[in-house]
Parts: sequence; structure tokens; C-alpha cells
Amino acid sequence: MVLGPLALLSAAAAPAQAPPPAAPGQAVAVLAGGCFWSVEHELEQIPGVIDVVVGYAGGAKANPTYRNHEGHLEAVRVTYDPARLSYEQLTQGFFRRIDPTDPNGQICDQGPSYRTAVFYASGAERDAALKVKAEVARTLGEPVATEIRPAARFWMGEAYHQDFAEKNPGRYQAYKVGCGRERAIKAVWAGR
Repeated sequence: MVLGPLALLSAAAAPAQAPPPAAPGQAVAVLAGGCFWSVEHELEQIPGVIDVVVGYAGGAKANPTYRNHEGHLEAVRVTYDPARLSYEQLTQGFFRRIDPTDPNGQICDQGPSYRTAVFYASGAERDAALKVKAEVARTLGEPVATEIRPAARFWMGEAYHQDFAEKNPGRYQAYKVGCGRERAIKAVWAGR
């Protein structure tokens, strides 16, 4: 069977399948920190993180896509080993990799879908996230704009967005430098 360019393009734009459930002994967390390429790449560096998948969360629209995800935040679904990394530690690591004071997005990525949020799935997760948020506000000496929200359905993003930094190192580096995300986040957390 020969597929034409339009068929290949349609397949690339279609949402990927749902992420698999966490295996026994694993836990998941959904976090939104601006551009999901950056958040995925940064969180994969944390010891105890097993996998990070990019997608969309927080909106009402079913089957969102990159071109049509109004109401959703760009988010990541983190699978981690709770024996090595607690939810609170993961949340602390997440906050250190974003500018939690920006209410409109992250650095060069501004707008509703780039706002930051921690989605909690239990009362214990809510309490841990609120504790970390309060610690961050004290540390930075400013209000924290990152929302702490009840769990929402996570919709897996398109295949071409998954592991973007790994699959497209040149393009990701150009984005990262052009955006200035790393420099801006270092400035937020300098000396803290």
C-alpha cells in the first residue's frame, strides 16, 4: 500500500493513543509548565522519573490536538517511582524548572494554554502541592501564579511532539536559545 503525502500528514497530526496506566509500583502526576517540549525534557532529568509524555489537560474539549486545544493547558504526564521520588519532591523539582510567578504563560510562550498548573489526584497530593506552592512563594518573596487544580483527563499529544528534544536536538536547541527559557528560569531562581 502506498500512502500519499496527505495521508502521512494526517497521521502525523492525529493524536497518539492514550498513555498506558502506571505499572504496579509506579505513580503518575500531571503537570503543566508552559511549552511541553521543555517540561518533558527537564523532568526526564530528575532521578526517579521513569517516563514523561506530552499532551493536554484541563479543558472540556474531547480529543484535543495541537491545532485545536482551546481551554486545555499544554501538560505532561509523568510516570515515576514513588520509592525513589515522592510526589512532593517531584512537585518541588517541577517548580524549580518553571517561572511560577508568570500568570500568562512561560517566558516566550504566552497565552492561556501555556499557564502553569499542578493537577492533583488525591487529598494527599493536593496538600503536598499546596505546601510546595507556599514554600515557593516564601522562597521567591512573590505570589505564585501556578494553579493547584483537581485532576483532569490527560489527552496524549501527537506522536511528533513526544520526545521532541531527543528526536530533534537541533530544532529544540534553537527553540530553547531563541526563547531564552533556561536563562529566564535561572534568573528567577538565582541564589535560591
